[in-house]
Amino acid sequence: MNTRRNFLAAAGLLAAGAASRNALATAPEPHHHDSADTAPPLHPGSGRPYNPVVTLNGWSLPFRMKNGVKEFHLVAEPVEREIAPGMIARLWGYNGSSPGPTIEAVEGDRVRLFVTNKLPEHTTVHWHGLILPNGMDGVGGLTQPQIKPGQTFVYEFVLHNSGTFMYHPHADEMVQMAMGAMGLFIVHPRNPRQMAVHRDYAFLINAYDIDPGSSVPKVNTMLDFNLWTWNSRAFPGIAPLVARTGERVRIRMGNLTMTNHPIHLHGHVFEVAGTDGGWVPRTARWPEVTVDIAVGQMRAIEFIADNPGDWAFHCHKSHHTMNAMGHSVPTMIGVQQDDLTPALQKLLPDYMAMGSSGMAEMAEMDMPLPDNTLPMMTGRGPYGSVEMGGMFSVLKVRDKLPAASTEQLAWAGLDAFGWYAMPSGTQAHTVPTDTAPAAPRDPHAPKPAAEAGARVLQVQKPTHLHGH
Repeated sequence: MNTRRNFLAAAGLLAAGAASRNALATAPEPHHHDSADTAPPLHPGSGRPYNPVVTLNGWSLPFRMKNGVKEFHLVAEPVEREIAPGMIARLWGYNGSSPGPTIEAVEGDRVRLFVTNKLPEHTTVHWHGLILPNGMDGVGGLTQPQIKPGQTFVYEFVLHNSGTFMYHPHADEMVQMAMGAMGLFIVHPRNPRQMAVHRDYAFLINAYDIDPGSSVPKVNTMLDFNLWTWNSRAFPGIAPLVARTGERVRIRMGNLTMTNHPIHLHGHVFEVAGTDGGWVPRTARWPEVTVDIAVGQMRAIEFIADNPGDWAFHCHKSHHTMNAMGHSVPTMIGVQQDDLTPALQKLLPDYMAMGSSGMAEMAEMDMPLPDNTLPMMTGRGPYGSVEMGGMFSVLKVRDKLPAASTEQLAWAGLDAFGWYAMPSGTQAHTVPTDTAPAAPRDPHAPKPAAEAGARVLQVQKPTHLHGH
Protein backbone atom coordinates (compact mmCIF):
# COMPACT_ATOMS: atom_id res chain seq x y z
CA MET A 1 0.00 0.00 0.00
CA ASN A 2 2.82 2.39 0.88
CA THR A 3 4.52 1.67 -2.44
CA ARG A 4 1.31 2.26 -4.36
CA ARG A 5 0.61 5.45 -2.41
CA ASN A 6 4.12 6.75 -3.09
CA PHE A 7 3.78 5.87 -6.78
CA LEU A 8 0.45 7.72 -7.05
CA ALA A 9 1.87 10.73 -5.21
CA ALA A 10 4.86 10.86 -7.55
CA ALA A 11 2.58 10.49 -10.58
CA GLY A 12 0.43 13.32 -9.26
CA LEU A 13 3.46 15.58 -8.87
CA LEU A 14 4.61 14.77 -12.41
CA ALA A 15 1.15 15.50 -13.79
CA ALA A 16 0.95 18.76 -11.83
CA GLY A 17 4.37 19.78 -13.14
CA ALA A 18 3.37 19.00 -16.71
CA ALA A 19 0.10 20.89 -16.31
CA SER A 20 2.01 23.81 -14.85
CA ARG A 21 4.46 23.86 -17.77
CA ASN A 22 1.59 23.71 -20.25
CA ALA A 23 -0.22 26.52 -18.47
CA LEU A 24 2.94 28.63 -18.37
CA ALA A 25 3.49 28.09 -22.10
CA THR A 26 0.08 29.60 -22.86
CA ALA A 27 0.26 32.39 -20.25
CA PRO A 28 0.94 35.99 -21.24
CA GLU A 29 4.42 37.33 -20.62
CA PRO A 30 4.62 38.54 -16.98
CA HIS A 31 5.23 42.26 -16.54
CA HIS A 32 7.51 43.47 -13.75
CA HIS A 33 7.79 46.86 -12.05
CA ASP A 34 9.94 47.57 -8.99
CA SER A 35 9.76 51.35 -8.73
CA ALA A 36 8.08 52.90 -5.68
CA ASP A 37 6.92 55.90 -7.73
CA THR A 38 3.28 56.23 -8.69
CA ALA A 39 2.91 54.98 -12.25
CA PRO A 40 0.71 56.72 -14.83
CA PRO A 41 -2.83 55.33 -15.13
CA LEU A 42 -3.00 52.43 -17.57
CA HIS A 43 -5.52 53.26 -20.29
CA PRO A 44 -6.94 50.13 -21.95
CA GLY A 45 -5.73 49.48 -25.48
CA SER A 46 -8.30 46.76 -26.09
CA GLY A 47 -11.45 45.35 -24.57
CA ARG A 48 -14.22 47.39 -22.99
CA PRO A 49 -13.33 51.04 -22.26
CA TYR A 50 -12.94 52.28 -18.67
CA ASN A 51 -11.54 55.21 -16.72
CA PRO A 52 -8.37 53.84 -15.05
CA VAL A 53 -7.36 54.40 -11.44
CA VAL A 54 -4.12 55.91 -10.14
CA THR A 55 -2.57 53.50 -7.63
CA LEU A 56 -0.72 55.53 -5.01
CA ASN A 57 2.95 54.51 -5.21
CA GLY A 58 1.88 51.60 -7.39
CA TRP A 59 0.97 50.49 -10.91
CA SER A 60 -1.62 48.55 -12.90
CA LEU A 61 -0.91 45.19 -14.51
CA PRO A 62 -1.08 45.12 -18.33
CA PHE A 63 -3.29 42.44 -19.88
CA ARG A 64 -3.82 40.81 -23.24
CA MET A 65 -7.07 39.91 -24.98
CA LYS A 66 -7.30 36.30 -26.20
CA ASN A 67 -10.51 35.11 -27.87
CA GLY A 68 -12.52 37.66 -25.92
CA VAL A 69 -10.94 36.80 -22.53
CA LYS A 70 -8.84 39.32 -20.61
CA GLU A 71 -5.63 37.54 -19.48
CA PHE A 72 -3.28 38.61 -16.66
CA HIS A 73 -0.16 36.97 -15.27
CA LEU A 74 0.76 37.34 -11.58
CA VAL A 75 4.12 36.09 -10.28
CA ALA A 76 4.31 35.61 -6.50
CA GLU A 77 7.93 36.22 -5.51
CA PRO A 78 10.32 37.86 -3.04
CA VAL A 79 10.75 41.59 -3.73
CA GLU A 80 12.54 44.62 -2.35
CA ARG A 81 10.47 47.70 -1.51
CA GLU A 82 11.59 51.18 -0.53
CA ILE A 83 9.37 52.07 2.45
CA ALA A 84 10.66 55.68 2.27
CA PRO A 85 13.99 57.18 1.23
CA GLY A 86 16.58 55.63 3.53
CA MET A 87 14.89 52.27 4.12
CA ILE A 88 14.51 49.15 1.99
CA ALA A 89 12.40 46.19 3.13
CA ARG A 90 12.71 42.63 1.87
CA LEU A 91 9.13 41.52 1.31
CA TRP A 92 6.98 39.10 -0.65
CA GLY A 93 4.81 40.47 -3.43
CA TYR A 94 3.89 40.06 -7.06
CA ASN A 95 5.66 41.01 -10.30
CA GLY A 96 8.46 42.89 -8.57
CA SER A 97 6.41 45.00 -6.15
CA SER A 98 4.61 44.89 -2.83
CA PRO A 99 1.72 45.36 -2.91
CA GLY A 100 1.43 43.66 -6.25
CA PRO A 101 0.09 45.47 -9.31
CA THR A 102 -3.51 46.64 -9.45
CA ILE A 103 -5.71 44.47 -11.66
CA GLU A 104 -8.28 46.53 -13.62
CA ALA A 105 -11.14 45.06 -15.61
CA VAL A 106 -14.77 45.82 -16.46
CA GLU A 107 -18.08 44.50 -15.20
CA GLY A 108 -19.08 41.60 -17.46
CA ASP A 109 -15.50 40.76 -18.48
CA ARG A 110 -14.32 37.17 -18.44
CA VAL A 111 -10.83 37.21 -16.90
CA ARG A 112 -8.15 34.53 -16.91
CA LEU A 113 -5.49 34.98 -14.25
CA PHE A 114 -2.29 32.93 -14.39
CA VAL A 115 -0.45 32.72 -11.05
CA THR A 116 3.16 31.50 -11.01
CA ASN A 117 4.68 30.75 -7.62
CA LYS A 118 8.31 31.78 -7.12
CA LEU A 119 8.05 31.94 -3.32
CA PRO A 120 9.96 29.41 -1.16
CA GLU A 121 6.68 27.84 0.00
CA HIS A 122 3.26 27.04 -1.45
CA THR A 123 0.64 29.76 -1.94
CA THR A 124 -2.79 30.51 -3.43
CA VAL A 125 -4.62 33.69 -4.45
CA HIS A 126 -8.00 34.61 -2.98
CA TRP A 127 -10.02 37.22 -4.90
CA HIS A 128 -11.41 39.14 -1.92
CA GLY A 129 -15.00 40.34 -2.37
CA LEU A 130 -15.52 38.99 -5.89
CA ILE A 131 -18.51 36.74 -6.57
CA LEU A 132 -17.20 33.72 -8.48
CA PRO A 133 -17.42 29.90 -8.69
CA ASN A 134 -16.39 28.09 -5.52
CA GLY A 135 -13.44 26.40 -7.20
CA MET A 136 -11.94 29.79 -8.13
CA ASP A 137 -12.04 31.24 -4.59
CA GLY A 138 -8.39 30.45 -3.85
CA VAL A 139 -8.58 28.92 -0.35
CA GLY A 140 -5.80 26.35 -0.10
CA GLY A 141 -6.97 22.91 0.99
CA LEU A 142 -10.65 23.88 0.82
CA THR A 143 -11.30 24.93 -2.78
CA GLN A 144 -8.01 23.94 -4.46
CA PRO A 145 -4.61 22.36 -3.87
CA GLN A 146 -1.94 24.85 -2.85
CA ILE A 147 0.27 26.21 -5.63
CA LYS A 148 3.66 24.67 -4.95
CA PRO A 149 6.92 26.52 -5.68
CA GLY A 150 7.54 26.50 -9.43
CA GLN A 151 3.93 25.74 -10.34
CA THR A 152 1.52 27.92 -12.34
CA PHE A 153 -2.22 27.78 -11.69
CA VAL A 154 -4.92 29.51 -13.68
CA TYR A 155 -8.12 31.11 -12.38
CA GLU A 156 -10.96 32.02 -14.73
CA PHE A 157 -14.31 33.67 -13.99
CA VAL A 158 -16.73 36.39 -15.08
CA LEU A 159 -16.83 39.71 -13.21
CA HIS A 160 -20.46 40.16 -12.20
CA ASN A 161 -20.22 43.33 -10.09
CA SER A 162 -18.26 46.56 -10.37
CA GLY A 163 -16.50 47.95 -7.32
CA THR A 164 -13.30 47.98 -5.27
CA PHE A 165 -11.80 44.61 -4.34
CA MET A 166 -8.41 43.07 -3.54
CA TYR A 167 -6.40 39.86 -3.76
CA HIS A 168 -4.18 38.09 -1.24
CA PRO A 169 -3.01 34.56 -0.35
CA HIS A 170 -5.21 32.11 1.53
CA ALA A 171 -2.26 29.82 2.31
CA ASP A 172 0.03 30.43 5.30
CA GLU A 173 -1.98 33.62 5.29
CA MET A 174 -0.56 35.36 8.36
CA VAL A 175 3.03 34.94 7.16
CA GLN A 176 2.45 35.80 3.52
CA MET A 177 0.38 38.93 4.17
CA ALA A 178 2.77 40.00 6.95
CA MET A 179 5.45 39.80 4.25
CA GLY A 180 3.43 42.07 1.93
CA ALA A 181 1.67 39.68 -0.49
CA MET A 182 -1.51 41.54 -1.55
CA GLY A 183 -2.90 43.75 -4.30
CA LEU A 184 -5.94 45.71 -5.51
CA PHE A 185 -8.59 44.43 -7.92
CA ILE A 186 -10.72 47.18 -9.49
CA VAL A 187 -13.83 46.29 -11.49
CA HIS A 188 -15.09 49.28 -13.45
CA PRO A 189 -18.76 49.79 -14.39
CA ARG A 190 -19.78 48.56 -17.82
CA ASN A 191 -20.82 52.12 -18.69
CA PRO A 192 -17.77 54.43 -18.27
CA ARG A 193 -20.10 57.35 -17.52
CA GLN A 194 -21.53 55.55 -14.48
CA MET A 195 -19.84 56.57 -11.21
CA ALA A 196 -17.44 58.76 -13.22
CA VAL A 197 -15.01 61.03 -11.37
CA HIS A 198 -12.19 63.33 -12.47
CA ARG A 199 -9.56 61.68 -10.21
CA ASP A 200 -9.67 58.07 -9.00
CA TYR A 201 -6.99 57.08 -6.48
CA ALA A 202 -6.47 53.68 -4.83
CA PHE A 203 -4.19 52.14 -2.20
CA LEU A 204 -3.99 49.34 0.37
CA ILE A 205 -3.40 49.91 4.09
CA ASN A 206 -0.72 47.58 5.42
CA ALA A 207 1.71 47.38 8.35
CA TYR A 208 5.04 45.78 9.18
CA ASP A 209 7.16 45.01 12.22
CA ILE A 210 10.78 45.46 11.17
CA ASP A 211 13.46 45.86 13.82
CA PRO A 212 15.67 48.97 13.47
CA GLY A 213 18.61 48.07 11.28
CA SER A 214 16.83 45.05 9.80
CA SER A 215 14.93 44.65 6.53
CA VAL A 216 12.74 41.55 6.96
CA PRO A 217 9.34 41.79 8.72
CA LYS A 218 8.68 39.80 11.91
CA VAL A 219 5.81 37.62 10.72
CA ASN A 220 4.53 36.53 14.15
CA THR A 221 3.65 40.04 15.32
CA MET A 222 -0.02 40.37 16.21
CA LEU A 223 -0.52 44.03 17.15
CA ASP A 224 2.74 45.84 17.95
CA PHE A 225 3.74 46.93 14.46
CA ASN A 226 6.23 49.77 14.05
CA LEU A 227 5.73 50.71 10.39
CA TRP A 228 2.23 51.79 9.36
CA THR A 229 2.08 52.17 5.60
CA TRP A 230 -0.07 52.85 2.55
CA ASN A 231 0.92 50.57 -0.31
CA SER A 232 4.04 49.62 1.69
CA ARG A 233 5.16 53.26 1.86
CA ALA A 234 5.56 55.55 4.88
CA PHE A 235 5.56 59.36 4.94
CA PRO A 236 7.36 61.22 3.43
CA GLY A 237 7.55 58.42 0.86
CA ILE A 238 3.79 58.39 0.24
CA ALA A 239 2.87 60.31 -2.91
CA PRO A 240 0.43 63.24 -2.70
CA LEU A 241 -3.05 63.27 -4.14
CA VAL A 242 -3.60 66.10 -6.63
CA ALA A 243 -6.80 67.75 -7.87
CA ARG A 244 -7.99 70.92 -9.56
CA THR A 245 -10.54 73.02 -7.69
CA GLY A 246 -14.04 71.80 -8.49
CA GLU A 247 -13.05 68.28 -9.58
CA ARG A 248 -14.81 65.22 -8.19
CA VAL A 249 -12.28 62.93 -6.50
CA ARG A 250 -12.57 59.29 -5.43
CA ILE A 251 -10.15 57.58 -3.05
CA ARG A 252 -10.38 53.78 -2.76
CA MET A 253 -8.81 52.14 0.31
CA GLY A 254 -8.51 48.53 1.51
CA ASN A 255 -7.32 47.41 4.95
CA LEU A 256 -5.15 44.29 5.31
CA THR A 257 -3.61 45.14 8.70
CA MET A 258 -4.49 43.68 12.11
CA THR A 259 -6.50 46.70 13.30
CA ASN A 260 -8.97 49.35 12.13
CA HIS A 261 -7.95 52.72 10.69
CA PRO A 262 -9.97 55.96 11.00
CA ILE A 263 -8.85 57.75 7.84
CA HIS A 264 -9.32 61.53 8.12
CA LEU A 265 -9.27 64.20 5.40
CA HIS A 266 -8.73 67.88 6.24
CA GLY A 267 -10.53 70.75 4.53
CA HIS A 268 -13.28 68.73 2.81
CA VAL A 269 -16.45 66.77 3.47
CA PHE A 270 -16.83 63.43 1.72
CA GLU A 271 -19.32 60.58 1.37
CA VAL A 272 -18.66 56.84 1.51
CA ALA A 273 -19.56 55.90 -2.06
CA GLY A 274 -18.56 52.24 -2.07
CA THR A 275 -17.61 49.19 -0.01
CA ASP A 276 -16.28 45.78 -0.97
CA GLY A 277 -19.94 44.83 -1.31
CA GLY A 278 -20.51 47.37 -4.09
CA TRP A 279 -21.63 50.96 -4.58
CA VAL A 280 -23.63 52.79 -1.90
CA PRO A 281 -26.82 54.36 -3.37
CA ARG A 282 -26.69 58.16 -3.23
CA THR A 283 -29.82 58.21 -1.07
CA ALA A 284 -28.03 56.12 1.57
CA ARG A 285 -24.91 58.29 1.92
CA TRP A 286 -24.16 60.88 4.59
CA PRO A 287 -21.41 63.50 5.04
CA GLU A 288 -18.20 62.55 6.85
CA VAL A 289 -14.65 63.80 7.37
CA THR A 290 -13.36 60.50 8.84
CA VAL A 291 -14.10 56.95 7.71
CA ASP A 292 -13.22 53.96 9.88
CA ILE A 293 -11.96 51.02 7.82
CA ALA A 294 -12.07 47.71 9.68
CA VAL A 295 -9.82 44.73 8.99
CA GLY A 296 -10.55 43.17 5.62
CA GLN A 297 -12.78 46.03 4.47
CA MET A 298 -12.71 48.25 1.39
CA ARG A 299 -14.03 51.80 1.33
CA ALA A 300 -14.33 54.30 -1.53
CA ILE A 301 -14.91 57.92 -0.57
CA GLU A 302 -15.93 60.73 -2.94
CA PHE A 303 -15.87 64.51 -2.58
CA ILE A 304 -15.67 67.74 -4.53
CA ALA A 305 -12.22 69.33 -4.19
CA ASP A 306 -13.67 72.78 -3.50
CA ASN A 307 -11.13 74.15 -1.00
CA PRO A 308 -7.68 75.02 -2.41
CA GLY A 309 -4.63 74.26 -0.29
CA ASP A 310 -2.27 71.56 0.93
CA TRP A 311 -4.53 69.41 3.10
CA ALA A 312 -3.41 66.65 5.49
CA PHE A 313 -4.79 63.18 4.79
CA HIS A 314 -3.95 60.54 7.41
CA CYS A 315 -4.93 57.82 9.83
CA HIS A 316 -6.26 59.43 13.02
CA LYS A 317 -4.61 56.91 15.34
CA SER A 318 -1.70 59.13 16.32
CA HIS A 319 0.82 56.29 16.68
CA HIS A 320 0.02 55.29 13.08
CA THR A 321 1.60 58.53 11.86
CA MET A 322 4.97 57.57 13.37
CA ASN A 323 7.82 55.40 12.09
CA ALA A 324 10.00 52.76 13.77
CA MET A 325 8.34 53.20 17.15
CA GLY A 326 9.51 51.50 20.33
CA HIS A 327 6.63 50.05 22.34
CA SER A 328 8.44 50.13 25.69
CA VAL A 329 9.81 53.69 25.61
CA PRO A 330 9.19 55.37 29.00
CA THR A 331 7.51 58.77 29.27
CA MET A 332 10.19 61.29 30.29
CA ILE A 333 8.08 64.46 30.37
CA GLY A 334 9.18 66.56 33.35
CA VAL A 335 12.24 64.40 34.07
CA GLN A 336 15.46 66.39 34.38
CA GLN A 337 18.16 64.52 32.47
CA ASP A 338 20.95 67.07 32.01
CA ASP A 339 22.96 65.87 35.00
CA LEU A 340 22.82 62.25 33.82
CA THR A 341 23.72 62.82 30.18
CA PRO A 342 27.54 63.15 30.56
CA ALA A 343 27.74 59.95 32.60
CA LEU A 344 25.57 58.02 30.16
CA GLN A 345 27.56 59.28 27.17
CA LYS A 346 30.68 57.69 28.68
CA LEU A 347 28.92 54.34 28.37
CA LEU A 348 26.94 55.13 25.18
CA PRO A 349 28.78 57.77 23.12
CA ASP A 350 25.75 58.41 20.88
CA TYR A 351 23.30 58.80 23.78
CA MET A 352 21.05 61.87 23.55
CA ALA A 353 18.70 63.00 26.29
CA MET A 354 15.19 63.57 24.97
CA GLY A 355 11.55 63.61 25.91
CA SER A 356 11.72 65.92 28.95
CA SER A 357 9.34 68.39 27.32
CA GLY A 358 7.67 66.09 24.78
CA MET A 359 8.77 64.35 21.59
CA ALA A 360 8.58 67.21 19.08
CA GLU A 361 12.36 67.59 19.27
CA MET A 362 12.64 64.18 17.61
CA ALA A 363 11.73 65.82 14.31
CA GLU A 364 14.61 68.29 14.53
CA MET A 365 17.36 66.20 16.12
CA ASP A 366 20.09 64.78 13.95
CA MET A 367 20.17 61.62 16.02
CA PRO A 368 22.28 58.71 14.73
CA LEU A 369 20.14 55.76 13.61
CA PRO A 370 20.95 52.18 12.66
CA ASP A 371 21.39 51.62 8.94
CA ASN A 372 18.16 51.07 7.00
CA THR A 373 16.00 52.73 9.69
CA LEU A 374 13.54 55.62 9.35
CA PRO A 375 13.25 58.45 11.89
CA MET A 376 10.08 58.41 13.99
CA MET A 377 8.94 61.77 12.62
CA THR A 378 10.13 63.21 9.35
CA GLY A 379 9.12 65.13 6.24
CA ARG A 380 9.56 68.85 5.62
CA GLY A 381 6.90 71.41 4.78
CA PRO A 382 7.22 75.09 3.87
CA TYR A 383 7.37 76.06 7.56
CA GLY A 384 9.60 73.30 8.95
CA SER A 385 9.16 69.73 10.04
CA VAL A 386 5.70 68.24 9.48
CA GLU A 387 6.38 65.96 12.49
CA MET A 388 4.70 62.98 10.86
CA GLY A 389 5.55 59.54 9.55
CA GLY A 390 3.61 56.42 8.69
CA MET A 391 0.11 56.82 7.24
CA PHE A 392 0.20 60.46 6.19
CA SER A 393 -0.01 62.24 2.86
CA VAL A 394 -1.19 65.54 1.41
CA LEU A 395 -4.17 66.38 -0.80
CA LYS A 396 -2.99 69.25 -3.01
CA VAL A 397 -5.93 71.23 -4.44
CA ARG A 398 -5.18 74.09 -6.84
CA ASP A 399 -7.32 76.49 -8.85
CA LYS A 400 -4.86 76.02 -11.72
CA LEU A 401 -2.53 73.15 -12.44
CA PRO A 402 0.57 73.47 -14.63
CA ALA A 403 -0.39 73.26 -18.27
CA ALA A 404 2.11 70.52 -19.20
CA SER A 405 0.02 67.53 -18.17
CA THR A 406 -2.70 67.71 -15.56
CA GLU A 407 -2.91 63.91 -15.57
CA GLN A 408 0.81 63.58 -14.95
CA LEU A 409 0.44 65.59 -11.75
CA ALA A 410 -1.62 62.75 -10.31
CA TRP A 411 1.62 60.85 -9.69
CA ALA A 412 4.06 63.73 -9.26
CA GLY A 413 6.14 64.16 -6.11
CA LEU A 414 5.11 66.03 -2.98
CA ASP A 415 6.83 69.25 -4.06
CA ALA A 416 6.23 68.84 -7.81
CA PHE A 417 4.67 72.25 -8.23
CA GLY A 418 5.41 74.00 -4.96
CA TRP A 419 3.53 74.62 -1.76
CA TYR A 420 0.20 76.42 -1.59
CA ALA A 421 0.49 80.22 -1.49
CA MET A 422 -2.11 81.28 1.08
CA PRO A 423 -4.08 84.45 0.30
CA SER A 424 -3.45 87.43 2.56
CA GLY A 425 -5.36 87.29 5.81
CA THR A 426 -6.06 83.55 5.66
CA GLN A 427 -3.14 82.18 7.72
CA ALA A 428 -2.60 81.92 11.47
CA HIS A 429 0.25 84.16 12.67
CA THR A 430 2.16 85.20 15.77
CA VAL A 431 0.78 87.89 18.06
CA PRO A 432 3.55 90.05 19.63
CA THR A 433 3.60 89.39 23.36
CA ASP A 434 3.58 93.12 24.29
CA THR A 435 0.38 93.72 22.32
CA ALA A 436 -1.46 90.52 23.19
CA PRO A 437 -4.85 91.33 24.75
CA ALA A 438 -5.49 90.11 28.28
CA ALA A 439 -7.89 87.23 28.52
CA PRO A 440 -11.40 88.50 29.43
CA ARG A 441 -12.60 87.62 32.90
CA ASP A 442 -16.08 86.39 33.70
CA PRO A 443 -17.54 88.94 36.19
CA HIS A 444 -19.74 86.22 37.70
CA ALA A 445 -16.86 83.83 38.37
CA PRO A 446 -15.80 83.49 42.05
CA LYS A 447 -12.75 85.51 43.01
CA PRO A 448 -9.48 83.73 43.84
CA ALA A 449 -9.17 82.89 47.53
CA ALA A 450 -6.27 85.29 48.15
CA GLU A 451 -8.07 88.18 46.41
CA ALA A 452 -11.29 87.55 48.38
CA GLY A 453 -9.48 87.65 51.72
CA ALA A 454 -10.50 84.11 52.57
CA ARG A 455 -8.41 81.81 54.71
CA VAL A 456 -6.22 79.53 52.63
CA LEU A 457 -6.22 75.97 53.90
CA GLN A 458 -2.71 74.81 54.74
CA VAL A 459 -2.02 71.09 54.43
CA GLN A 460 0.97 69.40 56.04
CA LYS A 461 1.99 65.80 55.46
CA PRO A 462 2.16 63.92 58.85
CA THR A 463 5.60 62.81 59.92
CA HIS A 464 4.33 59.58 61.40
CA LEU A 465 1.26 57.42 61.66
CA HIS A 466 -0.27 56.72 65.09
CA GLY A 467 0.82 53.34 66.37
CA HIS A 468 2.77 52.51 63.18
